[in-house]
Amino acid sequence: MISRIKVAVDHQGLYDISHAVAECLAETAEVEGLCTLFIRHTSASLLIQENYDPSARVDLEHWLNKLVPENDPDYTHTLEGADDMPAHIKAALTATSLSIPFMAGRLLLGTWQGIFLWEHRHRPGSREIVIHMTA
Repeated sequence: MISRIKVAVDHQGLYDISHAVAECLAETAEVEGLCTLFIRHTSASLLIQENYDPSARVDLEHWLNKLVPENDPDYTHTLEGADDMPAHIKAALTATSLSIPFMAGRLLLGTWQGIFLWEHRHRPGSREIVIHMTA
């Protein structure tokens, strides 16, 4: 089964989409298999990360912004602003797809793991994620 979810974003950062993905799984008849997620954008990514302490997400965001700074004079792709090329680099360094096994109708994430959309742009918008559940 293939589903799609839209996620509203209003700034850079990590957005927990674990519940939305779990809801898609609950709507299928599949009990055991693999859930594959794919983000249909070049300036955002997907991540499995700690979902308990929000400071871990803040630290990740700060670290990636240090690694890939905005306003680098070497960037030529700046059509949509100072965060345009850095967003593409960040997406290239992270993941655009994830695979998560499920059993008994539940994602087999660890105790402190969550699924996140990692938005790399500053501006508000909407992101689409394709979810494929296979037995």
